[in-house]
Amino acid sequence: MAAGRATNAAEPGAAQDAGHAVEHVALTLADQLPMLLILVPLVAAPLIVLLGSRRLAWPLAYGAATASFVMAVFLLMRVIGGEVISYHIGGWAPPLGIEYRVDSANAFVLFLVTGIATVVLPYARTSVAAEVDGQHGTLFYAMFLLCFTGLLGVVITGDAFNVFVFLEISSLSTYVLIAAGAVRDRRALTAAYDYLIMGTIGATFFVIGLGLLYMATGTLNMADIAERIADQTGNRTVRAAFAFIVVGVGLKAAIYPLHLWLPNAYTYAPSAVTAFLAATATKVAIYVLMRFMFSVFQPLYLVEVKTLEFIIIPLALLAMFAASVIAIFQTDLKRLLAYSSLAQIGYMLLGIGFLSETGLTAAIAHLFNHGITKAALFMGVGALVLRFGNSYCDGVAGAGRTMPWTSAAMVIGGLSLIGVPGTAGFISKWVLVQGALEAGWWPVAMLIVLSSLLAVVYVWRMIETLYLQPAPERAAAGEAPLSMLVPMWLMALACIWFGLNTELTLGASLSAAKGFMAGSPGLILAGH
Repeated sequence: MAAGRATNAAEPGAAQDAGHAVEHVALTLADQLPMLLILVPLVAAPLIVLLGSRRLAWPLAYGAATASFVMAVFLLMRVIGGEVISYHIGGWAPPLGIEYRVDSANAFVLFLVTGIATVVLPYARTSVAAEVDGQHGTLFYAMFLLCFTGLLGVVITGDAFNVFVFLEISSLSTYVLIAAGAVRDRRALTAAYDYLIMGTIGATFFVIGLGLLYMATGTLNMADIAERIADQTGNRTVRAAFAFIVVGVGLKAAIYPLHLWLPNAYTYAPSAVTAFLAATATKVAIYVLMRFMFSVFQPLYLVEVKTLEFIIIPLALLAMFAASVIAIFQTDLKRLLAYSSLAQIGYMLLGIGFLSETGLTAAIAHLFNHGITKAALFMGVGALVLRFGNSYCDGVAGAGRTMPWTSAAMVIGGLSLIGVPGTAGFISKWVLVQGALEAGWWPVAMLIVLSSLLAVVYVWRMIETLYLQPAPERAAAGEAPLSMLVPMWLMALACIWFGLNTELTLGASLSAAKGFMAGSPGLILAGH
């Protein structure tokens, strides 16, 4: 029988403790939520294939996603105050057994992933029917749930090797989901193949890093690894492991210049897949990077090896500007938004690079805010694809006159992408600027503002295409169906809501940042 346990991180020494709390047998349903969160979609995926019914495929997928979302909300409510839930698989206590560990950081990411899946699936019902071969519709939803399960598992597990296992579950299913776009454009096959090659290289680097860590510590439990390498900062095996893990996860997160798979994957995948992946996949990879940097290797180690100062921050600044400039010259709205995602990943990395509570708060908040923003934007582009048959600027020109609701939602998403006050994007960028000023890096603060002005250029290009350019001879049949508009507007309104009400986003982000930074007592931080 599985056992669960919880410890309150607010108690003295709890942040540094590996989680040695009073154990209790999990008898209630609430105690089993960490396992059920993964188990429900994992069981639903093969069940869809076994039943083989097109009519039941979507309801089962949506029911599993909704159930996981409800469980993620309960978990977030429980740990947002600083409590840490440690769930033992099969009753074997860590570090011998596999552990699921929930704190405010990964509970917030679980909330994002499950929420996006719950919103994207109603949208996908119409979009997938138009863009994916009808014979493969059942398998599509099974692959979607496997990808969803993998992302959840990566986030919730406290076992380093389990991160690799779940990462591969999500990646393998993602390759299939991207290739499903070949019905509309055969280039989806090439995009999936490129991602497979790059993803495999990333996974290989990551698992080599885990092997080196196991060689140095003899354990795979992340909390246990952190304890054992605390006094091994000069160990070359540990340093090599750190380098392999950063590069491996960097490929999955599409850190510039390890991003070559992302533009084509987002451009040629089915619209529903692009909306889901853009809002979740790279965000989960950024979370994994933060988890290993701050919970396993810990902040003091990052100071020792100078990784943030000489690698992460320069690459973040390069992404913010290079990707934004490339986005300006794109003629396909999907590709434009794909390069925009690379620039936004740069903001998250920059927050990590500040090595402060404020910087990490900005990074985690932007992870969430960019997720809901990109979901709204890619859903809008998917609606244009449904009506116009493509996402090229020339092909969808004047869509604002025939698809006013879709275009308005895209404008709101674009404003959030820029960081206009009153939108979610503004909040995280504002905190990021505060983090730069706290560290005394006013030139970096100026660069954040300047890169946001580049976002104005490509967002304006999108608005100009929708509203100011003449419509092509073959005009759209009309507005997108309600099943696509409602999810799209939920995300657009979320961009406004979380721009005005920051209690959840900043509260959870600050709690997560404090948890990450607690790994190195006595470290002198910028602005503290």
